[in-house]
Order: sequence, then C-alpha cells, then structure tokens
Amino acid sequence: MIRLDDEKPIFLQIAEGIEDSILSGAFPEGSQIPSITEFSVQYRINPATALKGINLLVDAGVVYKQRGIGMFVRDGAVEQLRGKRKEQFYDKYIGTLVEEARRLQLTETDIKQMIERGFEHESH
Repeated sequence: MIRLDDEKPIFLQIAEGIEDSILSGAFPEGSQIPSITEFSVQYRINPATALKGINLLVDAGVVYKQRGIGMFVRDGAVEQLRGKRKEQFYDKYIGTLVEEARRLQLTETDIKQMIERGFEHESH
C-alpha cells in the first residue's frame, strides 16, 4: 500500500511503494503489477507521473514490459532490491550512527549494546 506524502516526489513514492510490495511478496516475481491507469486512478495522479515511477523500475531491471499485456516483476527482483536497500540502509543509518557515536566517544561495544537493547525492546 502506497501512502503518498509531500516529502518526496510522487513518482519516487510510486517506485518505492512498488519495491515495498515486491519485497513483502504482494507482487511476487513473475507476477503482473497494476497498470499505469490503475495507479493514476487509485492515487489520483497524472498517468505521466505513474509512468515515470514505473520507468525507474524498468530502467533498474526490477520490472519489465510485455507489449500489449502489461508490466511484470522480473525474476531476481527481490534479491536485487534487498541488496539496494541494504546499501541505502548503511548509507542513511549506519554511517550517520558511527559519526554520531564518534562525536559522543561511544565504543563499538556501547553501540552493540544499544542495538541489542533496541531489538529486545521491539520483541516485548
């Protein structure tokens, strides 16, 4: 389910929403994704905006077009997206975390304990 907000361009939100759906199994590899028209009607956006978002995924090799039939999730898309998201996670969170830890003079052990505490808190 894509929830549009004002923080990012809509076409990026559409692409990321489709990626999320692929990663969650809502759109399995080999399955058809909704059409440009379906996205534009469902989210009340310009079809060109929906197309731009989907074309990002086509260009990345995550989905492919079958002329006259529709768009489909490419085999291997899940692994490809996981790899991409892991790199984004590192860049966005881990790099920032390590920089802040150094400023606060936290040790690697301190950080590991904090992370473990976070996982313990989540499981309750």
